[in-house]
Amino acid sequence: MKKLLVCLLALVIMLPAAALAADAIKIGINAPITGDIPKVGEGTKYAAQMWLADIKAAGGIKVGDKVFPVELVIEDNEAKAESAVKANTKMITEDEVLVIVGPQSSKQAVPAGEVANNYQTPMISPWSTNPDTTKDRPFVFRGCFLDPFQGPVLANFITKEFGFKKAAVLYDVASDYPKGLAEYFKQAWEKLHGPGSVVAFESFTTKDADFSSQLAKILNSGAEVLFTPQYYNEVALIVQQAHELGWNKPIVGSDSWGSAETVELCGKECYGLFFSTHYAAAGAKGATKAFIERYDKKHGYVPDDVAALTWDALRIVQKAIEMCGNITGDVKKDRQCIRDNMAKIKEFEGITGKMTFTEDGDPIKCAVVVKISDKGEFEFFKSVCP
Repeated sequence: MKKLLVCLLALVIMLPAAALAADAIKIGINAPITGDIPKVGEGTKYAAQMWLADIKAAGGIKVGDKVFPVELVIEDNEAKAESAVKANTKMITEDEVLVIVGPQSSKQAVPAGEVANNYQTPMISPWSTNPDTTKDRPFVFRGCFLDPFQGPVLANFITKEFGFKKAAVLYDVASDYPKGLAEYFKQAWEKLHGPGSVVAFESFTTKDADFSSQLAKILNSGAEVLFTPQYYNEVALIVQQAHELGWNKPIVGSDSWGSAETVELCGKECYGLFFSTHYAAAGAKGATKAFIERYDKKHGYVPDDVAALTWDALRIVQKAIEMCGNITGDVKKDRQCIRDNMAKIKEFEGITGKMTFTEDGDPIKCAVVVKISDKGEFEFFKSVCP
């Protein structure tokens, strides 16, 4: 009997760590908890914790005839590309997560996506709209529309809504997201109005805080509208400085404006302005309304699009895990199963809209144009679908 116990103990010691980990499902969260856009990280973390609370209340995720507890491994990418890469590498190689949610912004998601794909670990970025995030990366997905779609949406909206023919653009040349979207907008605008109709295409570098030189050129360019696809911490500075210099024409933004901090930092200067985004909180119904009310009750403010997209991304991950039918404990095999099932998801009813994944890991879904009301709320203005 004693010899039998010794043999069994030796067998357990020899088992690979992956096989012993089959009793728990680990999901990685790669988010900017600190850095330039901490509100993005906060929304990510809060939405993830809400989702995990529901999973725990249900006892775990049921896969086949077994229920597995879930652990979240949250890593701070500091809003830096190199930190996002390190976070993914750690979670994949040390924590042995089965799937990663995040990073959010394209500056971190593009390089982090390369790591995930190289390690054959499924990753879904809720908020990264840059095409390079998923391009030629079968293990990388996103939960939002792409910039090649968003750019024309905005160009068409401004043209139809205001009848303008001359536009100006101000963007961060050192960041993947605004740089890419600025170029897609310019292409779409000039397709509508001809070469040279973007009369000012001005850039700056991350962490710049004085935009007076670029804005002076824009003021003198004859532009009828200013498009600036920047993050909430920069939007307030740009809008305020533009108004101080005498700009009294529309300023239009993109989904990076969707943070709760945008209006808090910008104040009345941003009232009446438009931007494209993933969902509108004001006037929401059904499951979207329920999520907003629950989040607001717990955290004291209306969730931004990052939080809503993170919620959807985690539910997509959950669905893919459930579709596997079994979690074997073989990390490589389980990651492949989750990846394959994410690619099969069709007509998923998210709180940010219905989505079906393409072969490239991108969802087919609508964009929303919202208006910042005189109360500082993001009001639904119109929906634009592919």
